[in-house]
Amino acid sequence: MISPKRGFEKKEFQNRTRSAQTLMAQSGLDAILLSTEPEVRYYTGFLTRFWESPTRPWFVVIPASGDPIAVIPSIGAHLMRQTWITDIRTWQSPDYVDDGVTLLAQTLNDVTSAQGKIGVANQMESHLRMPLSDFNTLKKHISPRMIEGDHAITRRLRLIKSDAEIAKIKMATAVAIRAFDRVSEIATVGTSLAAIFRKFQMLCLEEGADWVPYLAGAAGRNGYDDVISPATDVPLARGDVLMLDTGLTRDGYFCDFDRNFSVGPPSGVVQEAHACLIQATQTAFNLAKPGVPISDLFHAMNDMVDPNRNGSDAGRLGHGLGMQLTEWPSIIAQDHSVLEAGMVLTLEPGVTLPNGKIMVHEEDIVITKTGASFLSAPQSADIRVLS
Repeated sequence: MISPKRGFEKKEFQNRTRSAQTLMAQSGLDAILLSTEPEVRYYTGFLTRFWESPTRPWFVVIPASGDPIAVIPSIGAHLMRQTWITDIRTWQSPDYVDDGVTLLAQTLNDVTSAQGKIGVANQMESHLRMPLSDFNTLKKHISPRMIEGDHAITRRLRLIKSDAEIAKIKMATAVAIRAFDRVSEIATVGTSLAAIFRKFQMLCLEEGADWVPYLAGAAGRNGYDDVISPATDVPLARGDVLMLDTGLTRDGYFCDFDRNFSVGPPSGVVQEAHACLIQATQTAFNLAKPGVPISDLFHAMNDMVDPNRNGSDAGRLGHGLGMQLTEWPSIIAQDHSVLEAGMVLTLEPGVTLPNGKIMVHEEDIVITKTGASFLSAPQSADIRVLS
């Protein structure tokens, strides 16, 4: 697979911005204020690990017309100039007295009228990345302008991926596929789960991942107890089921899927559970196409993995995927919005075994104009076996 060019063409960001401005006009917003990493990167292409530091705030303002304006700490000016953004306003941060608040207020006042409305993301999966005290001060500085919700504008735009975005997710999945195919090199009887975690991340990096922000997994005899606990030093034993679930990134985009492995020949119960998970995933995949309610995917999987309606602690059977490990929407019974071409989703059914253990399976798909396409290479009904 030929790796797509790093980053995006300027036109990609221009289209995102103009689409946002069209929706802003429809919603009566005069500007949108962005403060989180995926929001800022979506409109600018500003990609850095520096967001790991919680000290400095970063802002981008999308006016009603024209290009976005970056209001950022001066340490980020050089990198921001490598993007398509030309209006870059900086201050020296951290500033214990005024950490960009006055500069941000001036920028918002510059691009809106006194009666203007400024949108800030306020839906599920969003947050405001600035101190509450600074936010309150900002509101005073821009008064009588009002800050309100952004009408989910950015979320709506990010929901539908461009061909260029899909290519990047596909590349990330290709990296993970190669790493999963090498698990037998690192996972053997007597190897601890903690060691496997460390070595699997190394495999992902060797195969082309930029970094591995997320790795979950579990191991246990005839299934496992949960899929979020830290890895332990307990060694693998014959009869165990090992699961690894990776969210690695390539050029700023995630993959998110898992694979199960039987340590030695699987028991009948384990093989049956694995085959059920694959069948449930395939059933939802076959159903997925534009116009189908998301809830239909949930019911298609849930009817197979939980026929007795015992419920699942997972809460959902998949989710959106892209610049973040998990994005809108969640595949739940209550979500009746319909699938659209360009959505990238995970299908993630889980099953409870007779012994109370669980097994889960996850694949990445994209909705096309006529149906769906796998981004991850779909796993067969037979569980992978480690000797």
